[in-house]
Amino acid sequence: MSRLVLLGPPGAGKGTQAKLLSDRLGIPAISTGDIFRANVAERTDLGRTVQEYLDAGKYVPDSVTNAMVRDRLAQPDAADGFILDGYPRTTDQVRELDDMLAVAGVKLDRVLEITADPDELVRRLTKRAQVEGRSDDTEEVVRTRQQVYAEQTAPLVAVYSERGLLRSVDGLGEVPEVTARLLDALASDAG
Repeated sequence: MSRLVLLGPPGAGKGTQAKLLSDRLGIPAISTGDIFRANVAERTDLGRTVQEYLDAGKYVPDSVTNAMVRDRLAQPDAADGFILDGYPRTTDQVRELDDMLAVAGVKLDRVLEITADPDELVRRLTKRAQVEGRSDDTEEVVRTRQQVYAEQTAPLVAVYSERGLLRSVDGLGEVPEVTARLLDALASDAG
């Protein structure tokens, strides 16, 4: 069983790597961003609320995100493991996730941090915005998201490091290289 969290700033490749690890490990990749974007595309009430936050480069409120994650982790395909991409983002969400897992009688196995140079991330995301037409990836919004990440999410690195769960992996390079580094970080704990 693998219960994993992927950490890293916006644009570090968490979504891509979560999907690849999901295929390799046979567990679902659970992306709050994907769920949010699906709701935006479907123009649901949640989608309209989410769009306002995304357009401003801000995170969706914890109350909305926590309820969504709690519901998703309770689904049968996540019983034997999961990869969380985009959650938790704050220390409050760490506590909420701890509570969710405690109720289920399980705990996290590993937290993988994907690291990358901030300027490279801005280049990646603005290029992605041009290709995909994403309104939430203008340079100004990307830089705001990087700052919000540094203020709110980076402290999770310290929390998970203190718990002995954190492994940091260089996120620069070709996708298969980064995937191999992540798998090596997981394998280094086996045995």
